[in-house]
Amino acid sequence: MAITASLVKELRERTGAGMMECKKMLTETNGDIEAAIEELRKRGAAQADKKAGRVAAEGTIVTLVDGSTGVAVEINSETDFSAKNEGFVAFAKQVASAVMASKPASVEALADIDVEGGQTVEAARQALIQEIGENITVRRFEIVEAGDGEVVGAYQHGNKISVLTRVKGGSEELAKDIAMHVAASKPVCVSADQVPAELLDKEREIFSAQAAESGKPAEIMEKMVEGRIRKYLNEVTLLGQAFVKDPDQTVEKLLKSAGAEVTQFVRYEVGEGIEKKEDDFVSEVMAQAGKA
Repeated sequence: MAITASLVKELRERTGAGMMECKKMLTETNGDIEAAIEELRKRGAAQADKKAGRVAAEGTIVTLVDGSTGVAVEINSETDFSAKNEGFVAFAKQVASAVMASKPASVEALADIDVEGGQTVEAARQALIQEIGENITVRRFEIVEAGDGEVVGAYQHGNKISVLTRVKGGSEELAKDIAMHVAASKPVCVSADQVPAELLDKEREIFSAQAAESGKPAEIMEKMVEGRIRKYLNEVTLLGQAFVKDPDQTVEKLLKSAGAEVTQFVRYEVGEGIEKKEDDFVSEVMAQAGKA
């Protein structure tokens, strides 16, 4: 059967695969477009499996707020260039909408939820891998729901940083301002009593070693350490930090003046915690030269 341009075009539109790949598959299936689609889907899944081990530390974050509910979703790609791909951006928005609508319990449960077009999140992800040629992962999501007397605030910086806040007794504007502050200042937690013990112990050990080098009496060194601990707690807790829009007051003072309190915040930054592969360009060139 002759492989016409219109047949190739139809296969491309239905699968999103490249032109040459579509022509090759139609040739292999003797022009049977349904068989070609099935084979492309099989190979797409195989390609996704092959790419699954590749580090995906770039990507985008989508933030949505609907009434008393906010969601943040991180979708990763291997390169920042692919994160700007129209299909990638559309997929990320679809996943965020699916999280908002279905409120799945985990990323694994999210994979089986349908998105626009009738595909599941996982099927759409694999199709996108085939189209872009990179590993694509749905890394994580967070759902923040306001309780009685609470509001949800959100702030997104470009497509790289997303913050959701839950504020009791305050306005939506205040909740958004706090979210903006969290995006800029990266607090570890809301208050000093929430700082992980292991983190505090590590800092105390460092400060104690530094104080010991001063040669001062033990009681003075103890006061030095405690002073540095207090300063550290102000730096890493939301309440202790100077408010970014008015550095003359702390976030704690801002909240007290409004009769409000922050009950939760979530801060996502693309790729945080993912160990990125460092490309060794010289070694790569030498390796290629050796094969020549």
